[in-house]
Amino acid sequence: MRSLRTTLLAAALTLPLASFAALPAAADEVGLPGEHNAITDVPGIHVGQVQSDVAPFLTGTTVVYTPEMAVASVDQRGGAPATKETDLLSPLNSNPGVNAIQLGGSSMYGLSATNGIIRWLEDRGEGVPLGSAGVAPIVPAADIYDLNRGGDPKARTSAEWGYLAAEATADGPVRQGSVGGGTGARAGGMSSGVGTASVYLGDGIWVGALVVVNPAGSPVDPADCSLYGVRYGLGGEFDGYRAPSGAECGGESSAAAQTSSEESLNTTIAVVATNAPLEKAAAQRMSGNAHDGMARAISPIHTLSDGDTVFAVSTGDGDPLQVNDPADSRQLNGIFNAGATTLSRAIAKAVLSAESKGSRQSYCDTYPSACSGMPQLEQWRTAGEAPQVTRPEFNRASRALQQTPVPAPGADRRPSADEGDALTVPVPADGGGTGASAGWSSTEGLSISASLLGGGALAMAAATGLVLLRRRPQPVPVH
Repeated sequence: MRSLRTTLLAAALTLPLASFAALPAAADEVGLPGEHNAITDVPGIHVGQVQSDVAPFLTGTTVVYTPEMAVASVDQRGGAPATKETDLLSPLNSNPGVNAIQLGGSSMYGLSATNGIIRWLEDRGEGVPLGSAGVAPIVPAADIYDLNRGGDPKARTSAEWGYLAAEATADGPVRQGSVGGGTGARAGGMSSGVGTASVYLGDGIWVGALVVVNPAGSPVDPADCSLYGVRYGLGGEFDGYRAPSGAECGGESSAAAQTSSEESLNTTIAVVATNAPLEKAAAQRMSGNAHDGMARAISPIHTLSDGDTVFAVSTGDGDPLQVNDPADSRQLNGIFNAGATTLSRAIAKAVLSAESKGSRQSYCDTYPSACSGMPQLEQWRTAGEAPQVTRPEFNRASRALQQTPVPAPGADRRPSADEGDALTVPVPADGGGTGASAGWSSTEGLSISASLLGGGALAMAAATGLVLLRRRPQPVPVH
């Protein structure tokens, strides 16, 4: 393995790179991971994560946030994506960049979590300037399929989750494993999760990756039950790892034995990032090349049941590197290849960091001999913050997301919050139970001014004296 790493580094990491403004600390070594071995080692990248694993919930949200709008693009492969705002990232379109990217759970329903991220950004004045209309925050997203893995298909993320994840963003260590958007993830019949990695290329240039691993395929080599991605490790990040014992690999509890028809609903999603300045077309090429890293660490990949999606982000300033400039080709190839290899490493770290959830065992619980010599796993699982979504925090986010009431046509003032009829949105009373109405309380909820309703609805409510009740499930466990 060491000779393979040496070859890869020579091919992908030692190409000459132009000097850029951000200079590394003295301890940073070319070809090795950064301080956190995370995407946050890339200057200008922050990560925030929230989740709940209290039944019937097993889902969450991960946000990659760029305080300065960053150039970004995307490459989507696989036959079943759950994505949002990806057309904006085409080099053919005029959008200048992104403010954040969501990698979430809850499939297509979880895309609504971006509304909370957008509101958090809007309140901070971050986004494309719109003059007197304010700003337009740009938040593309991709979600994995994890519905019903905690016990209720309606226990899923919402705008409140996105708001809380955005609040949690920071540029330090990143927690890995069964957290954030990877809380309910599965891979090869096993519990999976979030992984991240970084590498320093020299001359101030960093490359990082963050991934949610939830494929229809498997990260496990059936020949010996080892992880495909471990062979790309840098430095000592996978020290202590070994292929599982023959007894474990051939046992009934092996990953292959756990695979079921449920594994046909999947997706692996990722962000690769660099602080080298890239034009938009180069960012798209970086995202496409990064899929090679997925293919090295998961097999099969890009199936019709997957929605595999990779976003690429450039936080750098200065003259951008261009794909049609021969003078930039060697630099770009080094960055692109590093992105693919870093993604392979992040996939292996996600699987190793995962913990057994629900009915699914983790890789390390399935093959304990493979992980027994890896004390670093505990650090990966506990680094950084990944807050649980609790009822009080959910309610606080709900209040923050309330819009200023809009006057009805012809009104000469805005009614107070306690005037008129109310639309009551109940929230679960506890985190237990199953079924569409499990944990609900009809006496608790958030009151929203009726001025948010259309004129016809107001008239009907006034005439009948009814209070409208919208039973919109809100995934709010109680701890």
